[in-house]
Parts: sequence; structure tokens; C-alpha cells
Amino acid sequence: MKPDVRVQADAFDSGVELAALEQRGAGGIASFIGIVRGDGGLEALELEHYPAMTEQALGGVAAEAARRWPLLALTVIHRHGRLVPGDRIVFVGAAAAHRGEAIAATNFVIDWLKTDAPFWKREIFGDGRSQWVEARAADDAARVKWDS
Repeated sequence: MKPDVRVQADAFDSGVELAALEQRGAGGIASFIGIVRGDGGLEALELEHYPAMTEQALGGVAAEAARRWPLLALTVIHRHGRLVPGDRIVFVGAAAAHRGEAIAATNFVIDWLKTDAPFWKREIFGDGRSQWVEARAADDAARVKWDS
């Protein structure tokens, strides 16, 4: 099974992505869809990256998930560019014979993406302020559990 990994500016249709996973004959499909929040007057989130580095890193984590769990399919989509509140930013979907493997693989990939994916995120606010997004301790703690 070769994971489907995409880094793109364009929006994606999560329904289409889930339907594609369902075609793999799985007993269980798990997914995560990340949405840009509008907390604190956020108007936009800008994601920058180096394409070759990002694609290699995301491909590596997807391959690791496929090595750890017996998946039938794995889709990882991460957007870049300027996104506004309500936009879908990330999709992780895993199909497996059983739900446990699909859920674990999805959790593994999203925990990794939150901490180690090579994106630089800048929040743009309605009052003209902007700030780079810093790492969060809770995300780091979630990621560490997968190291063993």
C-alpha cells in the first residue's frame, strides 16, 4: 500500500476523500479534518513551506504509519497558502480491516503533523496584528507517546 500524500493550495472535498477510502474494502475508516478557527479576531492563517522538504517529510510519516499498522489505504492532505476561518486545512484518513488500526494510524499522523511537519504558520488578525504560531506543549506531549 502506497500512501496518498498531497501538499496543495487548493481546497479538498472531504466527502470525496472518504468515499475513495471506502472503495478499498475496509472494515474501518478513521479520519481527521482540521479547520481554520477564527479565535481572537483571526482573519487569515498563512502557511509557508519548502515543497520538496514538506513532501518528503509528510511522505515519511505516512510510510511510517503504513509500516506500523496494516492499512489498506492512507490519505494525507495538507494545504498551504492563505486560508481563512472555516477553510479545511488538513485531512488524514486511514482505511484498515479493523477500526483500531485505522484510528491509531490517523492519530499518529495528525499528532506528528501538529508538531513536526515543516510548515511555518502566521496568524493575521483583523486589527492589523500578525504573529507566528508557536509550538504548544499539549501537541508535543501527544506526539511523544508515539516515540516508543
